Amino acid sequence: MYAPRKKYEEFAYVLDYLPQGRPDYRKPVYSREPIVLAIGEDFFTLLELVPKKDVDISLHERVYIGKGFRDKIDHVKRRITYNDLTAAAKAELPYVLEKIVRERESFFVDFFNKAQPITMRMHQLELLPGIGKKIMWEILEERKKAPFKSFDDLSSRVKMPDPVKTIVKRILTELEGEDKYYLFTRPFKPQQRTA
Repeated sequence: MYAPRKKYEEFAYVLDYLPQGRPDYRKPVYSREPIVLAIGEDFFTLLELVPKKDVDISLHERVYIGKGFRDKIDHVKRRITYNDLTAAAKAELPYVLEKIVRERESFFVDFFNKAQPITMRMHQLELLPGIGKKIMWEILEERKKAPFKSFDDLSSRVKMPDPVKTIVKRILTELEGEDKYYLFTRPFKPQQRTA
């Protein structure tokens, strides 16, 4: 609903690095390729990446996966679901999402300035955890006076939960596939296995 217009992810953040690949008892360890589990910074696409040989990969590292020369990633192997993540990747996900949301502050503040009704009875703002009708109306009234300029501006003018954590919770809900509406991520279609 509210994603940038680019078609593909250009950068991703590392959630987990499996130098021996995913466990597969049919294959010997030496024949498995290393895997990086990552999340794209624009559409929050969960991905399996194959790193180049002899590169160092760090958790939370931002890696280039777009067209052209990639210094650390050989190729994007496939798009995955939340359930395909390792326990370690799931544990790192909220921290990486918070980092991305803070770095893309103007994009998310713009969401609060431009969010629209979805139906006659529901507004996009109500899809955010902790925002009901009362806070939604407060946001709408405040943005009529002047657009929000930052998360701090939003928090000072509207009594609501921490905007960053609220957005992170919403993105997690969408990645887990727990809602029919998507504000910030692309829905995963089973036949759609690449970035």
